[in-house]
Amino acid sequence: MNDYSDAASARSREEAKRLLLDAYRFRHAVKDFDAERKLAAEDFEFILEAGRLSPSSYGFEPWKFVVVQNPELRDVIAPHAGGARRQLASASHVILVLARLPREMVADSDYISYMLHDVQRLPSDIADMKRRTYDTFLRTGFALQNNERAMFEWACRQTYLALGNMMTAAAMLGIDSCPMEGFVKHELERALTEAGLMDAERFGLACMAAFGYRAGEASVKTRRAIDEVVEWR
Repeated sequence: MNDYSDAASARSREEAKRLLLDAYRFRHAVKDFDAERKLAAEDFEFILEAGRLSPSSYGFEPWKFVVVQNPELRDVIAPHAGGARRQLASASHVILVLARLPREMVADSDYISYMLHDVQRLPSDIADMKRRTYDTFLRTGFALQNNERAMFEWACRQTYLALGNMMTAAAMLGIDSCPMEGFVKHELERALTEAGLMDAERFGLACMAAFGYRAGEASVKTRRAIDEVVEWR
């Protein structure tokens, strides 16, 4: 690589770092969105693609994103989600982030077979080896297999990787977001199931996220100093 290419590459890296940190500084949990401003379709597709391309354990993608735009369906959610009512009423787009239940995520499930063979397209011997490794991980590595709550929470933790990437992607475009957990889980899951928004035999609700444009100014962003957060050894 010549000197010009090295310099151009260095400038690109510095610009990329600046843009990413600017996006993180811009992002905050918006409570009130400008209900009159809607996201462009191509911008929201970009946000969803950031979620779809996110990493997951063994590449098994234990998530599903349900975009709720129908105001009547948002009204179904609101009574069970006191921490999200303002966002549900004003956000341009709302996503239900669903996590797969343990029966979907055990090593011998139809879903894992689908991921190994149809999505990852592994040769049979490699797929079998990966399935056995995964089964050992569930049983003895993280010891999740016999604890349904722990196994579901493990799937939920992975959905947060996708959620974080979607919020960062939005911030890169100057789009606001808010992750939301302010709901009564069993009540809302029942309402979502009755409304046809969730298959309760396969999924549970991990969290929700709202996207749009802020109404008013952002609050001051506060974080601990880097030396409180990072320890070197």
